[in-house]
Amino acid sequence: MQNSYSQQGNLQGNSQMNQAMNHGGHEMFDAHEILAGFINVLDQYVLYNGFIQDQELKQMLLRQYEFITDLYNISVEAFSTGSKPSHPTQNYMMNQNNDVVYGMQQQSAPKKPMTNINEIKDAGISAYMLGQIKGITSCLSMAAFEVTNPVLRRMMADSVPDFIEMGYEIFLYQNKNQYYQVPQLAEQDMKQMLNSFDSIH
Repeated sequence: MQNSYSQQGNLQGNSQMNQAMNHGGHEMFDAHEILAGFINVLDQYVLYNGFIQDQELKQMLLRQYEFITDLYNISVEAFSTGSKPSHPTQNYMMNQNNDVVYGMQQQSAPKKPMTNINEIKDAGISAYMLGQIKGITSCLSMAAFEVTNPVLRRMMADSVPDFIEMGYEIFLYQNKNQYYQVPQLAEQDMKQMLNSFDSIH
């Protein structure tokens, strides 16, 4: 009797071990890169938080930080076990509206790199945030094509739209504050380009 319990325990242990081992070699490197990327974004957000002046940007950073922290935790869970995490991925909902300000405004001074930390401004912080969100989104997109573990692959694929939403939220904040200006073509050129394709009939 004791022997049969022991064998059953071994079978359960082997099953759990097999579940945790259902990752391909290439995917191990991708998953490590993505999890390390999440850590990099979170670490940088912690650093930025102490320098932000605008409360709207601070609240955006904290919302995104909370979302990415939760995603990181369940990704670690799925990666280490090979099974579904304790809860599914969530949807990130931005707080900005979709209004884009077009056109170029005269800037007070040309941009240049900082020479000391006291020069850091919200314009720069929001740009750093956008760059990091773009970077991790690219990693998630590329890895989702090749990950063999179905749970981890689905989590990566499902997270791409959320990071796009975060990046778009940052862009809209920057645009509203004239940190990210959007020039347009002359009306004649725009019309010509808009009418340069036709549908198949």
